[in-house]
Amino acid sequence: MKVRKAVVAAAGFGTRFLPASKSVPKEMLALLDRPLIHYAAAEAAASGIEHLIIITSRGKESMADYFDRAPDLEAALEAKGRSHLLAEVRELYERLQPAYVRQHEQLGLGHAVLSARKAVGDEPFAVFLPDDIIVSDRKPALAQMLEVFEKHQGSVVAVQSLPREDLPSYGVVDPEPVADRVTRVKGLVEKPKPEDAPSNLGIVGRYIFTPEIFDCLERTQPGSGGEIQLTDGMALLAQQQPMFAYEFEGTRFDTGNPLGMLKATVTMALQRDDMASDFREWLKGQAL
Repeated sequence: MKVRKAVVAAAGFGTRFLPASKSVPKEMLALLDRPLIHYAAAEAAASGIEHLIIITSRGKESMADYFDRAPDLEAALEAKGRSHLLAEVRELYERLQPAYVRQHEQLGLGHAVLSARKAVGDEPFAVFLPDDIIVSDRKPALAQMLEVFEKHQGSVVAVQSLPREDLPSYGVVDPEPVADRVTRVKGLVEKPKPEDAPSNLGIVGRYIFTPEIFDCLERTQPGSGGEIQLTDGMALLAQQQPMFAYEFEGTRFDTGNPLGMLKATVTMALQRDDMASDFREWLKGQAL
């Protein structure tokens, strides 16, 4: 079955960006000249996704405004002959059909995904965590994962080889090699101690699920803080049907904290043709 829909988990409080995130959704904070959620949407569109389902919460109406038409702005840009900017403004709403699902309580990532059940329906779908920006020279990370999904006919989770000391911050897979960059998931462990981790492959913010994940999440018992962990639901799914982990080709930036956002901003600015030269010269003049 074709994967036509992608769920973007964007209902969290963004506490690591307070006080800015008190009035501006974390997903709308700018990485260079685009909000974080733009990168997830653009990757989805470039991977052939047709419908974007954004899990949102109170106070995040600006995300809907961002993906909506702006007739006055578009008319002004057209009148001034600023066709390049006009194309950028129109880019995503012409390629994606957005929908919004309100998560009334923040009860974990598993609960957020489960909130999308009616909007997704009985078909496979992708999930994005917009904090994770993945840049690839070959093709978008999700497009790479879709190739794995089509070949192996099972849910796919993106993983990255991580230093052992970082594993307590991630879900970690117990892998069985299948092909280059592809392993079958025998099990998952959420935030293990380094010495207890079954591998160094940490789960990062891209997933493709079969619709059976919803039944598994319905059966998942809340854990600490009453939250439903997505990895617990995935562990149940992996017992029922094949699940695969894929080491994507590309560079991942964790923009979920201010330092990660700063690193992503600097790195991506140095890769932009329209600013790299001037920015590099400016950096040379700073007392580092």
